[in-house]
Amino acid sequence: MRRIIVENARQKKSLKRGGHRRKVDLNESALLDGNVPSDELLALDEALGKLSELDKIKADVVKLRYFAGMTIEMTSEVLGISTATAKRHWTYARAWLAREVG
Repeated sequence: MRRIIVENARQKKSLKRGGHRRKVDLNESALLDGNVPSDELLALDEALGKLSELDKIKADVVKLRYFAGMTIEMTSEVLGISTATAKRHWTYARAWLAREVG
């Protein structure tokens, strides 16, 4: 899922498809729907790659939580770790990514 989302962001950004232009909808509510801009998504993908090199489990927690939309409980079950450990990994990874991207 991550690759599909990142590839879609790259396509939106490409010059061929008007990547430097921002799509504006006439409906104002569409601007507030919470979509992540392509630049931020690409920066997140790059930072997530770095985190994966440092600590694969923490990167996996981010992938499952952010890209797959899983809860902490579901993430801990999939990775075979405790819920408390998943929460600690999620907290650490969010802070690390915020520092890396920001």
